This record gives sequence, C-alpha cells and structure tokens, in this order.
Amino acid sequence: MINKVCKDANEATNDINNNKTIMIGGFGLCGNPENLITSLVKKDVRNLTIISNNCGTTKLGIGELIQKRQVSKVIASYVGENSEFEKQFLMGDLEVELTPQGTLAEKIRCGRAGIPGFYTRTGVNTLAMGGLPTKYNADGDILQTIAAKETKTFDNKTYMLETSLKADFALVKAYLCDTLGNLVFRKTAMNFNSVMCGAAAVTIVEAEHIVRPGDINPDHIHVPGIYVTKVIQGLKYNNFIENLTISE
Repeated sequence: MINKVCKDANEATNDINNNKTIMIGGFGLCGNPENLITSLVKKDVRNLTIISNNCGTTKLGIGELIQKRQVSKVIASYVGENSEFEKQFLMGDLEVELTPQGTLAEKIRCGRAGIPGFYTRTGVNTLAMGGLPTKYNADGDILQTIAAKETKTFDNKTYMLETSLKADFALVKAYLCDTLGNLVFRKTAMNFNSVMCGAAAVTIVEAEHIVRPGDINPDHIHVPGIYVTKVIQGLKYNNFIENLTISE
C-alpha cells in the first residue's frame, strides 16, 4: 500500500530549490504549515515566488522567509502586519501582485481543476484592470505594473478575465490525515489550505495527527489523497494570533 509519510520536514522539502513558485496555506497565521516554512528558512532557498493569502507578520509565518530575503515575488490579497514586507516592496527588492481575496481563491481552484481562466466583476473600473504597480525602484519610481486585462460584456455588464494560478509546490497544514494523504481540516484552518491541494505539481502536507488508512470516516474527508504527494507529522505548533486585541 502507498505510504506518503516522510520522516521529517527536511526530507519532504528536499526537492525545493531556488527559483520555485510555492503556494503556502493559511489565513494570517491561522493554519500556516509552520514546520515546512521553517525547513525552507533553514535550507536558505532563494528567489522564491510565494502565492498565499498574505505574508504573515514581520517575524512569523511567511514573514520569516521575507525577512531573510528568500522571496522575490509575492501574489497575495493582503499584505498588512509586516513592516519588512513594506520596506522591501517600496525599496524595489520585492515584486508584489495584489489580488482580491475571492479572486485569488478562484484562481487557485481553477489551477487545480485545469480551467485556464474565468471572468469576474471584481476589480472592474479599478487599477486591477491594468496599471496597478507591482514593482518600484529604490527611489520610489514605478518600474512595473499589472498588464491590461481582457474584458467582455455579459448581461450588459463588464467583466474582466483572470487567469488561473499553478505552482511547483504547495505547502499545506491539515489537522488529520492518513498515510494515503486523505485530509481533514479543523475549523477556519481549512482556509486556503484545502483549495491549494492539487494546484501544484507537488503538494506537501504537514498534519497534527497521522492515522492508518480506514481510520477516517470517508464522509469526513475534506480533500482526497489523490491530490497529496507527501505528508509529514507536524512536531510543534505555537498557534500565534496575528493581531490580538484585549478588551478591559
């Protein structure tokens, strides 16, 4: 029987090297594949393109990779809470492609489904149609913008074309999986983790709990193992909260 479990994060990421495009699950710091991110930091791979909902904080989550300047481009929907990200973007060290959150999720889903693109109303009549800055130089001059997007009219309304997203690797956090790669997510940690499975050539999952095939009720499986390439046992989770406000 197929066993997709690797001994640790380093073994699971041994094929990831420079110049790769990587999807990383999570919403803020919720559901980040922390052990897999740490392994990339230790490997010191460079010139990465990261596709994720956001980039963590200055020192946590994907922010660790950005802080060590391992990332050259980011495709995301939210980029707050990270001063190092802001500095690198405005100084011309980081290319950034901002995408509305729902559009980002659909671009990834289409990548998994083999759908090359779709039309959406979101972003029409904004710089998202073309002209939104994606790269600056050290003097703050705009070097690059989003190219003009094709539009089409449906029911007398304008829609614009968004193309799908695929990657070399997807790094995903699950709550429970079996050795075949069947996955169960816990509450909001499903977020972008579930849709990224299968949208990359190689999907690597870290799970809080790994069980034998048959131990998970088939009706409870969120993502079938056919989308998963490798699995590791997550060792420790800090469960950081990105922005905590305490009311007195």
